[in-house]
Amino acid sequence: MKVLITGANGQLGSTFVRVLGDGYEVVGTVRDELDITNDVSVRTVVSEVCPDLIVNCAAYNEVDSAERCAETALAVNAFGVQSLAVMASQCHATLVHFSTDFVFDGNTSTPYSETDEPNPQSVYAASKLLGEWFAAQTPRHYVIRVESLFGGVTASNNESRGSSLDFLTDELLKNETVRAFTDRVVSPTYVEDVADATSEILTRELPCGLYHCVGSGSASWFDIVTALASQLETNTPIQQITLENIDLPAKRPKFSALSNKKLADAGVVIPSWQDAVRRYANERLTSISKKS
Repeated sequence: MKVLITGANGQLGSTFVRVLGDGYEVVGTVRDELDITNDVSVRTVVSEVCPDLIVNCAAYNEVDSAERCAETALAVNAFGVQSLAVMASQCHATLVHFSTDFVFDGNTSTPYSETDEPNPQSVYAASKLLGEWFAAQTPRHYVIRVESLFGGVTASNNESRGSSLDFLTDELLKNETVRAFTDRVVSPTYVEDVADATSEILTRELPCGLYHCVGSGSASWFDIVTALASQLETNTPIQQITLENIDLPAKRPKFSALSNKKLADAGVVIPSWQDAVRRYANERLTSISKKS
């Protein structure tokens, strides 16, 4: 099977290139090679590659910047997906597209399921929800919601890709005081687990549709960072903060943990976030040890 991966140099895309490369013919593209906001670029590359599977890892993830750059966010997260979906239909390819927990408003205390109604509260969230809709217009599609991703390395320097948790890890390792929300509850997700679960979804040929692919369980960012510090064996001070204390351009959902029960019921079991943090910490410590 031939697989076309967009955003192949990003946190998620680089992981998929490696994981799917073991068993599939993978063509990984970066923006200079395939700009999903350019319809001609999409048509040209997809027609040349003629893939059986398109994995869209290209995304505009600057949540706050999207408030002032709405056109760019929509171009990448929505209309770029539309172009891919059109070409997937024409090539009879399956489209895998990734979305986010931000499509929910956070006004709950139980993890969201795939049947819960979205209610985006920011430009970024709205652009991602529209992208979900466009992806679903192609006959064979998997829309996979992920959240609070961490992990992923570059092939060249073996360093983290720079997600929020990766940044906090860097600060912990430098023994610099970090701040973490006590009132923002999520289901943190290791990119390795997303790639493995998605590969299993494809191998098992699960019914097309919407799936939540996140680490099992939920926790506040403060609890997550505390657990990470313990695994890293650092005594770096962790300052508790709340969303009300921080003036952010884009509104965040307070409780946006996702339930992965639908995948679990289908036989795709994702490890707990605690186990993921442990493996991630070991990965970072091993990387440091190799460099010293």
